[in-house]
Amino acid sequence: MYSFEPNEEQKMLIDAVGKYAVNDLRPAARDAEEGKSLPPKLVAKGWELGVLQASIPEAYGGFGDRSALTGALAAEELAFGDLAGAVAVGTPGLFALPILLGGTEEQKQEYLPKIIEADWRPYTAALTEYAFDFDPLALKTTAVLKGDQYVLNGEKAFVPFAKEAEATIIYAALDGVTQGFIVLKGAAGLTVGEEREKLMSLNALPLYRVQLADVKIPKANRIGGDAGHDFERVLASMRIANAAAAVGVAKAAFEYSRDYAKEREAFGVKIAQKQAIAFMLAEMRTEIEASRLLAWEAAWKLDVGKEDAFSEAYLASTGAADMAMMVTDRAVQILGGHGYIREHPVEMWLREGRGFAMFTGFTMV
Repeated sequence: MYSFEPNEEQKMLIDAVGKYAVNDLRPAARDAEEGKSLPPKLVAKGWELGVLQASIPEAYGGFGDRSALTGALAAEELAFGDLAGAVAVGTPGLFALPILLGGTEEQKQEYLPKIIEADWRPYTAALTEYAFDFDPLALKTTAVLKGDQYVLNGEKAFVPFAKEAEATIIYAALDGVTQGFIVLKGAAGLTVGEEREKLMSLNALPLYRVQLADVKIPKANRIGGDAGHDFERVLASMRIANAAAAVGVAKAAFEYSRDYAKEREAFGVKIAQKQAIAFMLAEMRTEIEASRLLAWEAAWKLDVGKEDAFSEAYLASTGAADMAMMVTDRAVQILGGHGYIREHPVEMWLREGRGFAMFTGFTMV
């Protein structure tokens, strides 16, 4: 059996991240969304909390060990404050954690210390593609071994901080198997779109389209070297983080609409006392708790090496995406006409909730 009680280190981390989410991320979220920019000092402050650093062993500049469960706890807290800010703070993890999980010793020694021991720096990863039937295990971006180099071709979508990134992990199909490849900034054939992606939400987060035209990289830049790496473990970590972030956004929407319902009066009574509203709030809370437990279970199974961890991570991610859509939509309904205007944050959370079905690939912490 596993415990539902966080250990002391996890409690300290949750407490610190929670305070940052409420006191720093949440107050800045609306202006960042409207202005399409996150203050660098805000991201730097989140980085200094050490969420990623706590997942990296001392040998590589960190001060802890990788735990998908701890990552899920942190992801929920950060997203409760603001999803765009959460992704921004965690973006270097998109690069560092796959190397930690599947890289060679040489790759770990080369990249992890320079990321972990420095200030926040834009290292990122590119997984998602423009395809109606997008499947991370059947990518259209390809990698072909030619001599002592891999040649990459394809197109990626929604890559955070791609224009500024010092290095990017590009996921591509190598003989039909998804593998990660380290591509350095300025590589010949690597093109980052001039304009940022235009989405319903996450407007504060710089997301770009990336094209690869015969990008040549040395064999040593394949994660895991000649033997490659287990991408499904990386994907499961992404899905768990995605599920946890969805819980965080849904929790924010639930608590805001609950508190509103307790204060708003209609026909001489608080609307929270109306049966229809009370039933909605009860169902919202139930679904949030169910999704949280599913994400925690998947994370625990991944940490201890259970065989069904990958399928559990998939169920957690897909279930949380549906849950976030339902909860954020209900939150808007509870606020009535006020839910549709920007004076209240529920409309922003609704737009974010709709995106969780496609967010896998840039929510790994």
